[in-house]
This record gives sequence, structure tokens and C-alpha cells, in this order.
Amino acid sequence: MANKGASQGVVVPRNFRLLNELERGEKGSGDGTVSWGLEDDSDYTLSSWTCTIIGPTNTPFDAKIYTVNIHCDRDYPVNQPTVTFKSKIALPCVDEKGAVKLSKLLGDWKDYFTIQAILIALRNQMKVKENWKCQQPREGYY
Repeated sequence: MANKGASQGVVVPRNFRLLNELERGEKGSGDGTVSWGLEDDSDYTLSSWTCTIIGPTNTPFDAKIYTVNIHCDRDYPVNQPTVTFKSKIALPCVDEKGAVKLSKLLGDWKDYFTIQAILIALRNQMKVKENWKCQQPREGYY
């Protein structure tokens, strides 16, 4: 399905958009503290993504690597993806099963948000001193 959002003024087919995001992930876009790629290289629908976030230094998340799964349905980016931590973590935008409440993280979903933007926003939440007070669970997986 095409990206119908008026925010960019250009309609980009879903798979072109996701191929661009995949290319950025494979090239190591950014500072290396977040990464993303397809869960299965043979996923021609470009739906299921495995992502990592390296915890920021000098925080309770320091020296930890967090795994996040992102699922983009057929109407992405018009519809927001489903984002779930596989690694246990306590943040205000993450429920007790690891599901990320994107509305708490980003506000209203915009079709120009990307997988990278979601991951950076999650990592930025780890830097917020108020969130350091959250009792972190023992390391493990949901």
C-alpha cells in the first residue's frame, strides 16, 4: 500500500519506503548505538524486524544490549508498527509484557517516522534521569 500521508507531499510505496529503511540499517546509519534489520532475510513483505539498542553510558542501562522487535503491517507507514522489547526493561512507555506504547513515546503517529526514529526515541528515554528511578528487572527476556 502506498504512503498516503500529506506530510511529505510525495506518495512512496510501502516496500520502497521499507527497502530504504533496510538499506540505512545495513549501512549502519547513525552513531552505532541502534541497529535494525529484517528478522528473516527471505521476508519479502519486509514486515518483521529485529533491532538492537545499546544502553547509554552512565545510566542504569549502561553496557546492556536491548533487543526490540518491530512489525510493520501492510499499511505501514500510514499505520504505526507494533514495537516490542524482547529484553526486559522498565520504562514508562513499555508495558509489563514489553510492548511499547508509541503514543507515550512519540505522541501522535506520523507517517514520516522511521524505524530508526523509534529506536533513537527509545534510547533517549533511557537517558532521561526521571526514568532512572524505574526499578529495572533482572536481565532476561519476555
